[in-house]
Amino acid sequence: MRFPALLTASSLGVFAALVAASGLFGQLSGPTPRHSRVVLALQQHLAPDPRHRREAALLRASGNGHDPQRRQRLLQGQGWGSDALAAVALKQQALDAEALGNVSEAGRLWRRLLRVTRLAGHAASADALYALGRKQSGLRQRLLRRWPAHPAALAAASERTDLGGALHLARWGARWPGAQRRLQAACQGSAATPGQRQQLAEGLAQLGEGDAARRCLAGTPPLASTLLRLAETDLLAEGRDHTRAVQELLGLIQQDPAAAAAAQAVRLLAADPSPTAHAALGQLPALLRGSAAAQAGLASRESGIAASLAVVQRWPDDPASWELQWQQARRAALMGRWQDARRMLQAGGSRLEASMPLALQARRRFWLGLSQWQLGDTAGARTQWQRLLAERPGGYYGWRAALRLGRAATNPATNPAVNQSLQRSGWQPLHSGAATVDQLWRVGQTLEAWEAWRTLRGGQPPRGSRALLAEGRLREAVGDGWTGLGQQELAALRLKPGDCRLQQLIERSLHQPRQQAALGAAARAEAVPLQLLLGVAQQESRFQPGVRSVAGAEGLLQLMPETAAELAGTPLSTRALHDPNRNALLGARYLRQLLERWGGDPLRAVASYNAGPNAVARWTTPHPQREPEVWVEAIPYPETRHYVKAVLGNSWSHGAPRLSACR
Repeated sequence: MRFPALLTASSLGVFAALVAASGLFGQLSGPTPRHSRVVLALQQHLAPDPRHRREAALLRASGNGHDPQRRQRLLQGQGWGSDALAAVALKQQALDAEALGNVSEAGRLWRRLLRVTRLAGHAASADALYALGRKQSGLRQRLLRRWPAHPAALAAASERTDLGGALHLARWGARWPGAQRRLQAACQGSAATPGQRQQLAEGLAQLGEGDAARRCLAGTPPLASTLLRLAETDLLAEGRDHTRAVQELLGLIQQDPAAAAAAQAVRLLAADPSPTAHAALGQLPALLRGSAAAQAGLASRESGIAASLAVVQRWPDDPASWELQWQQARRAALMGRWQDARRMLQAGGSRLEASMPLALQARRRFWLGLSQWQLGDTAGARTQWQRLLAERPGGYYGWRAALRLGRAATNPATNPAVNQSLQRSGWQPLHSGAATVDQLWRVGQTLEAWEAWRTLRGGQPPRGSRALLAEGRLREAVGDGWTGLGQQELAALRLKPGDCRLQQLIERSLHQPRQQAALGAAARAEAVPLQLLLGVAQQESRFQPGVRSVAGAEGLLQLMPETAAELAGTPLSTRALHDPNRNALLGARYLRQLLERWGGDPLRAVASYNAGPNAVARWTTPHPQREPEVWVEAIPYPETRHYVKAVLGNSWSHGAPRLSACR
């Protein structure tokens, strides 16, 4: 009698739990990747809302690896309705049928996706046009017209061997794998018209291939947008003569001084430090010579600060004024003219504060505080640094402000307890502003979310911080970590005051630990602080183990093969250097040696990682221990100056949560 009673009680208990779970799921807004596999399985079968059941099925399918049979079972019957998730369910089933060799079933599903016209408006139907277009060329043409920026369309264009395929890539996907080779080949042919050559050259200019773009034009004057890209590429290239770019920009300006392209050309000239560009500013038409950019460019060459103060006071919300203010304040600080540095940094007042991005504002606040400190205004300095930590506590200037206030160690990575707190923040909503994209992200369909995002934007690059963050996270989720993390860094640099929640999202995403297994093991083995190693890896490779630099540095910590061989005691193959575990261990060993050489000083150790210890040994003025921030600004290599601040700022941010308190 006891066994039947126990069985009955157990069955009733399970039934009660299922009923309770059903009631609970009825209160949830929908499944997310935060839910466990057990909870998702219960939601798929018990959630009262059929939409939530399908979302749970998609989440389970997204975490199912490469098992098409099981994925098909999970998504069976989920292609109902007229929303994007129905289209995604049908698409995934069709792809799984193809993977299993069931061509007829795949074709039936692709046709169903197109036949149901209410689904044809979703980006997933682009894949149906691509798949069915293998045998019906008209569908490929329809794909290129209807979804020109969709990856399926770019894949179709790359498979074409005619000029039309290259032109499509130039317009909608110049960065698509293999596109550069296709564009250059199309330029070498004789079939392209002058207008088509303009389009091909524009695509090459987007890739920074200035010389190839100019050859493609074959003497045809470039469009204004192309010329601006080409000139910017020339001006940024180290060791290149800027005369051609400057003359082309002057020609564009004189052609139509009132055009937007002319104003952009002036900004390029004003930002270039070469004497050729400076001389060109004096040749500008009066309309443009009196602009903020031109006046800032002219004032930046003057030794005094009077002209610079006038520019900043007149145009406090112009980016040219922000850069002028910093360069003149930096110059004054390096010369010990702290009164001039303070006056320069105070210029612009509240208008400048309201418009300047938070990253630049942090730099301004720190150096204003340091100027006040040097002039004996201790209270004023502390006020500036406290405000900096309240507004933007992370990054290099957050660390330096915390140190100056006695809230941080000299080395941002000396607390071993902090190493243990480095944990992934887990799944976070995307908050892209596009409902369909956010929904696809929430149900684990990151590739679909990326394709929908790209389609919505028409292949245009993101501009604002929110769009940069969203696209960066999407790119990283689909495997393009180099570009994705770079876009997230740009989102942080461009963020304006007033959006604390977005600032928190950027900080969480940007500084969640990546490659933590390899870097953590290397940090323990070589007794190097993990967060310092994370800071170096972020700046060197953006955590991409297969990266190779122009100079030949390889892997996660960007080691030169000769240095790696010396550290390992034996030559290493490229494959070995691209192994994140091996590369991290050797990089940590090299960093430990540099820290030992410089007595634990992170500034000189990190500078040596970039420029070499022999170069750093020559940089003795000012003394790095007495005036560390001034020593960093006195580094003669701009790349190393930026590198030191980026690595140590990221290291500080990786060490513990650095989030502003939102009200």
